Amino acid sequence: MDAAHPLSSQTFSSSPWPQKADLDLSICPPIFVSATYFDTDDLHDLEDDLADAGATLTYDAQEAGIVMTKVLKPKRVQFDLRAKGLWTEEVKAEEPAGEEDGLSKKRRKVSKAEKDGKSQYAAIPVDDESTESESETAARATRKGEDGVDRPHWHGENQKHALRMQPVASSESKGIVNVVRVDWFEQSRMSWKSIPASSRQTITTQSTSNTKAHHILARAKEDASQPSKTADHFGKRQFGSKHLPPSSATSWSGGHSRDHKTAHLLHKTTTEDDENGTSDLPPMPDWVQAGIKYACQRSTPRESPNKPFIEQLKKIRTARLLTNDEIGVRAYSTSIAALAAYPHRIQSPREIIALPGCDAKIANLFVEHTNSSTGTIQAVTDLETDPDLQILSHFYNIWGVGATTARDFYFARGWRDLDDIVEYGWSSLSRVQQIGVKYYEEFLDPIPRAEVRAIADVIHAHAVKVRDERIQSLLVGGYRRGKEACGDVDIIVSHPDERKTEGLITDLVSSLEGEEWITHTLVLSLQSTQRGQQTLPFRTSSRSSGGGGSATGSHSGFDTLDKALVVWQDPRWEDEKASNASVSAPTDDEYKAKLKSKKNPNIHRRVDIIIAPWRSVGCAVLSWSGETTFQRDLRRYCKEVQGWKFDSSGIRQYGTGEVVDVEGKKTAGAGGDGQEEGKGKAEGMEEAERRVFGALGLEYRRPEERCTG
Repeated sequence: MDAAHPLSSQTFSSSPWPQKADLDLSICPPIFVSATYFDTDDLHDLEDDLADAGATLTYDAQEAGIVMTKVLKPKRVQFDLRAKGLWTEEVKAEEPAGEEDGLSKKRRKVSKAEKDGKSQYAAIPVDDESTESESETAARATRKGEDGVDRPHWHGENQKHALRMQPVASSESKGIVNVVRVDWFEQSRMSWKSIPASSRQTITTQSTSNTKAHHILARAKEDASQPSKTADHFGKRQFGSKHLPPSSATSWSGGHSRDHKTAHLLHKTTTEDDENGTSDLPPMPDWVQAGIKYACQRSTPRESPNKPFIEQLKKIRTARLLTNDEIGVRAYSTSIAALAAYPHRIQSPREIIALPGCDAKIANLFVEHTNSSTGTIQAVTDLETDPDLQILSHFYNIWGVGATTARDFYFARGWRDLDDIVEYGWSSLSRVQQIGVKYYEEFLDPIPRAEVRAIADVIHAHAVKVRDERIQSLLVGGYRRGKEACGDVDIIVSHPDERKTEGLITDLVSSLEGEEWITHTLVLSLQSTQRGQQTLPFRTSSRSSGGGGSATGSHSGFDTLDKALVVWQDPRWEDEKASNASVSAPTDDEYKAKLKSKKNPNIHRRVDIIIAPWRSVGCAVLSWSGETTFQRDLRRYCKEVQGWKFDSSGIRQYGTGEVVDVEGKKTAGAGGDGQEEGKGKAEGMEEAERRVFGALGLEYRRPEERCTG
């Protein structure tokens, strides 16, 4: 069992986190990371590390030149890629790429460009083990494809372990995709250079077609009858299913309507302002001047002077979410968080470009937003009227249904509304999803702050009832950030004596069910109790422990504590409430029997009850009080700056795996009276949270300053 060590310089400095190797993957073709067998957090960490190494990431497998996967068997790899829309065939080592068995090598006309040394294929060296000097390695240039888009072009002599890719504009040849294991990147980082892909290669594949000739002709006729779609300025996803009739040719997928011209930024240098002696830009905040990229290092208030523009970006982000474009979602989330933290009303696109995490794409959207008489972006208008997105959004709002499941309901099963789900797929739904469908409208109704507070009072009273008066509770989530209305109720319950929190969730839920406050208990997780309330060990998924508390909570990625996910309903009716102001349910047996003959008209609510041991209650409060981007950047900051792994159950040190006690655990002497638990620690949960901020080297941010959008 792990023991928490006192916070000291020795704890922080032992086995320091190794500094990152100077690895440059910018010369490699686009890399696609297959999510198969990955936990969400591990997948995001790997993508972050690849981006830090300069790799070009893509979420479209058909664009990739390298595929990183945990799948080992070649046949399984091909099935995995096929599920992601990429049909491939294995290329044998002795088989020349692009040449089919049984066919003679056809001679083709050589273009002038190729005579000048610009081949249709480009070699991307990933091996620097040769003795050639750096001047002899591959040089990188830029060229334009047939579609007029600038694309990277690589050439070089070192092709011993080269990765080859097909230019997008080429139609004569088939692309080579190298599938490598994840440890290729890990070993490259350890050796400070990209090792040969062949040393960790699972399979070399060649893209093929998955349609027959008559399918191609039918598709060509269908495309000919529809207007051509414009280029996609804001993403690659298009909706539509081969199982369903095609929707109208809206322009949401292209970001603009066909008649709309893309707004271009005016080129202007700072020298012009200096010469004129004036500048319309306000003074940049310190975090902008310092280039701070972590949202946990800056203040992000709930209200922003740029709220109208941010709301437009949120709608585009939602569309990316519904199309399973995780990279797009994270990119927009980063931009939204930076804009929300900016204290001035943006007047120029140059301000946006100066913000960490924002680029010309966001600046162009701002120009369009500003020039619009209604303050809207054409892409957003198209998104809001797209029939596919409307159905996906409807399904996504079901409690327990994520973006992937929503797409499965619509595209794979052909369901279009809740009635279809009930009629054709009710038995295939999980219990959480069934409850989500049953109380769909009620769960979408926001919970006022007064009602949230009343629910918390009931939970606290029952926690005291099953333990003692030293129980502490704290409302977290949107309520703590200052929201006027919340989607659900999140409350953390703890006790200074850690023996009192062991198994507390079971007793608390039983007490609430006994008085009919809880109508359904959907998840009852005892993960923390089962591991002795210790900090989560490395490489342990939250799904691996018993209790099933993984996939449905809004904070499932952060939560490794004892938890109950319940449906709440006030058992007191209006006439009862008028005569009974206490937080206890009615106790009169005759009156209860009378009420049971009638239907309770009170609305159902979603409630998350989290039990945190006192040794790490500050980490739990911090994990449940910030919005998603704040929490994501907090974990990245801990990993990249401190060398620590942070989650709601505590902090461990990378390298040694030791628990880092950031909340100041102390013992009160060897009295042997059993009252030493919690002595010397924080008096309350909020004080414990402040200690975590201090130990992380972060300035304390009030919950109202963690609203990253």
